[in-house]
Amino acid sequence: MGGFFKKNGSIISTFFLIAITFWLIFLILIPQLYMLDLSFRPNLPPLLRGGPDDVYTLTHYKHFVFGSETSKDAYNYVDIGVFVDTIGTAILVTIINLCFCYPIAFYIAKLATPNATRLLILALIIPFWINELLRSFAIRILFAGEGVINNLLLEMGLLDAAVNFIALDVALYTGLTYAYILLMIFPLYNALETLDTNQLEAAKDLGSSTIRTHWRIVIPHAKAGIASGSTMVFMLTAGALATPVVLSSPNTFWFTQLIYQWFNMNDNWSRGSAYSIILLVVSVAFVLLMMRIFRVAIGEVVR
Repeated sequence: MGGFFKKNGSIISTFFLIAITFWLIFLILIPQLYMLDLSFRPNLPPLLRGGPDDVYTLTHYKHFVFGSETSKDAYNYVDIGVFVDTIGTAILVTIINLCFCYPIAFYIAKLATPNATRLLILALIIPFWINELLRSFAIRILFAGEGVINNLLLEMGLLDAAVNFIALDVALYTGLTYAYILLMIFPLYNALETLDTNQLEAAKDLGSSTIRTHWRIVIPHAKAGIASGSTMVFMLTAGALATPVVLSSPNTFWFTQLIYQWFNMNDNWSRGSAYSIILLVVSVAFVLLMMRIFRVAIGEVVR
């Protein structure tokens, strides 16, 4: 702590500590604790809150698993199905993002010249000056039935009829992958930049193939960046709302849309809180799983 104050000065250091403390307590800890408490309480009118009926209950969690009391099904297949589809899609988008961003990050960190590196990083950042919602609508225009991609493929004679990319969720996967691409590239870039190039040259001199070099040297070195990028992309994809609403097909429903409906359309904040806590717990479990798979500590992930 003394080194921190010595490096940044007393005024700046104090400001940072106050700002970080305020952010952690009032914008993260208190809202999450309030939502956790609310998830165990019944949905009551304001005048009845704090009364004898305002007791802790597992009703909202039971509703997620078993559905309403009038339901004839053994389980709440609709909500559970939406939740599983959301988590599965988030995992798939994370894998696609990792496979797409890894070669780009490696090229920028180890192969590109300094001028090319600066140009590529600038080219990656500039498109994200545009609002996420506008970018989602732009992607929808590209993949629409009469959009740019369909018209181009039809004019080239590669298709006889337009493909419904929206119904196939191609636009959704593309939009989610693109939305968080920077959150995967930069952790990978930061990790790969510290890799000693001599190790790569030594592996090449010893006859190691490119794939073997990456598998035995590069990927183990970049495991902290992989874990950090994967956790951020997964959590933001699972919690996305604007992009799925714009790009998903009518048959695709996102779990955050259920949460939004409980909070804003059904005015049931307790059930919305319970669903939010379920999503939060799974996201935290995914972070812990990634740390265990890549054998990294929390300090390496958030570095």
